[in-house]
Amino acid sequence: MAAPITLLVVVVPLVVAAAAELPRLEHLPSKEDRSLALLAVGDWGRRGQFNQSLVAEQMGIIGEKMDIDFVISVGDNFYKNGLTGVDDKTFEESFTNIYTAKSLQKPWYTILGNHDYRGDALAQLSPVLRNLESRWICMKSFVVNAEVADFFFVDTTPFVLKYWNEPKDSTYDWRGVAPRETYIAKLLKDLTCGLKQSKATWKIVVGHHAIRSVSEHGDTQELVQQLLPILKANGVDLYINGHDHCLEHISSRDSPLQYLTSGGGSKAWRGIFTPNTDKLEFFYDGQGFMSLRLTNTEAHVAFYDVAGTVLHSWGLTKGAYY
Repeated sequence: MAAPITLLVVVVPLVVAAAAELPRLEHLPSKEDRSLALLAVGDWGRRGQFNQSLVAEQMGIIGEKMDIDFVISVGDNFYKNGLTGVDDKTFEESFTNIYTAKSLQKPWYTILGNHDYRGDALAQLSPVLRNLESRWICMKSFVVNAEVADFFFVDTTPFVLKYWNEPKDSTYDWRGVAPRETYIAKLLKDLTCGLKQSKATWKIVVGHHAIRSVSEHGDTQELVQQLLPILKANGVDLYINGHDHCLEHISSRDSPLQYLTSGGGSKAWRGIFTPNTDKLEFFYDGQGFMSLRLTNTEAHVAFYDVAGTVLHSWGLTKGAYY
């Protein structure tokens, strides 16, 4: 069992009665300059195979150099069909035993991917796993207030209609989600309310599925139609996702929004490229992860491969790029 983590993460109620009902966590910056550093990784849980262990090793090295505050997991945490229950040893074999570096013993703010919904989705949300691993913080949709930034985690799997209408040989755990239309309508309402109320310098939305992607899955049309207008209308700076097993940075052509895919946590897809209408800044169809550093004036993104090599870096100040 992992040692308990000492951190300032508190679930707090929203003060305003009309506020969004998304669960809200407070993660206060620990650095004197109040900056924030984190890693993001997705599509990883394969018991160390497909270079998962190599990616984890480099995450530990970069995490130590950056003195990260937390890790974001963008879903598809356990392949191929999520967990069978809270006692599934896959949790330890694919998480506890893999991400062992001291720098990674920080909170892992985690959402579910479509493969997680193919198992016991509620198991990953259970306090039983939190008791096993105090760093494991998994919910369907929630907000992390980190002072300099507000992170809005959005459960994107229910948006994708084919999982409901054409599940093929897969069974999805829709407990707490069905009926789909009601669930999505409430989620979008709560997200909109939370974004409008946010006073943070940076507004960041995290989902499993890509809004924009040039890889295997391409754009997720349900998110383009239903989620993207809300992000653009409310000044969201970054959208971080996984789902496509690659690393990507795409810039919106009609807003400041940046799309960042970090789905290279283990098995990657080589040689697949499907361009879209937005501006492709960077694409790597291999394994790796990304980092993000935030201050009150600047954001800096970097993507790394399995050797820890920086493949792409990009920065933003409010009103300017560098």
